[in-house]
Order: sequence, then C-alpha cells, then structure tokens
Amino acid sequence: LRRSCVHLRMITVHHLENSRSQRVLWLLEELGLPYAVRRYERDEKTMLAPPQLRRVHPLGKSPAIVDDEEEAQGSPRTVAETGAIIEYLTDKAGGRLGPPAEREEALRYRHFLHYAEGSLMPPLLVGLVLGRVPLFGRAARKRLQPMIDVHLDFVERELAGRQWFAGDAFTAADVMMSFPLEAAHARAGLGGSRPATMAWLERIHARPAYQAALASGGPYRYA
Repeated sequence: LRRSCVHLRMITVHHLENSRSQRVLWLLEELGLPYAVRRYERDEKTMLAPPQLRRVHPLGKSPAIVDDEEEAQGSPRTVAETGAIIEYLTDKAGGRLGPPAEREEALRYRHFLHYAEGSLMPPLLVGLVLGRVPLFGRAARKRLQPMIDVHLDFVERELAGRQWFAGDAFTAADVMMSFPLEAAHARAGLGGSRPATMAWLERIHARPAYQAALASGGPYRYA
C-alpha cells in the first residue's frame, strides 16, 4: 500500500538511509496515518545526503515530509526538522501520543522532545566526526566521552523511575529519544551499566509499529 498507492492523498516521507527520518516512519506507524516513502542513499564517500533532497526542501536534509492533504501557498505542505515533524503529526492525529494531560508529564514530554536534538545529539555527532579522524580523533574522543556520559547518566536516572520518558505511557517524546540513544548504544558507550536505558531500548524495539517502520524504511544500522 505505502509504495503502490502514492497517487492517493497522503504524507510522503523523504527518507534518508540510517538517519533521523526513521523516527518519522515509526511515529506514522504508531499513529496509523497513511504514508508513502521515497528513499535516498547517502554518498558512499562523504556519507552526506544526495543533492536531490534540495528539490524537497532548500536545506537538502532528511527528514522532510510532504502532506498532500494540506496546502501552503497553493502547494502541498512541506515540513522539515524532526521535532517540527513530530509535533505536526501528533497535531494531525488529534493530539495522540502528544503532550499528556497531566502537567508534570507534559513538561517532561516537552523537555525530552527538545532535549533529544538540542543537547543529547550534538556530542554524539561530534564523536562520530572525530571517529573518522586518525590519531587526533581517537585522543579527542577520549576527552569527549565524559561529556556524553553525563547525558547517559541523566537519562538512566530518569528512566529508573518510570517506563517512558514523559511518564507511564508511551509518547512521541520516546520516538524523539530513540535515535540518539540507539546511536549511543552503537558507538558511545551505552550498555549494560545503564540497565534502565537498555530496558527502554528493548521495549521500543519490541513495538509492532517500530518493526513495521523498519520494514518500510529499509536498512537502519541502529536498530
């Protein structure tokens, strides 16, 4: 359905392999919203997104979605930036998986929705870049790891007291947190010494919608 019925009015996800856009596919599956996928591969040498993505959005980044059901200035609406897409989709679904009704949970929801990309992801990205630089990169990563550990310890304390980031129920904040924590597990020291976080990863990976998104998006190295 998602590949063959692209003529229907639906959301098209411009999806880059091994990227943040996997979260968008996952949320769409959780919300049950119809969507189509257009896949893009990274440049083998630079690992950057292909130039074709600039036809979707001037920044040429993924994720970006195009919603045929809503127009902006006479054209289907395009939304970029993962957090903005997450908020757009939860709004479109009538608030499902969005901010909880209880105030403390709603505040935690908003915190982690922005913390994922605003605070947690930057040092992980720096670590990835340094990992590609011989000698100097390895030394610099040793100095970076304690900074990453501060974040991983913070996350572990948060999850030690509840199953999900906002509270007792799964929300889009968990979707946002998935990519940086999967990346941390793959390359930045997240492991058995932080059992609450690892248990959370197991819970999200077991969700049927997560598995359906993997099948829809193709190879994803952090699952």
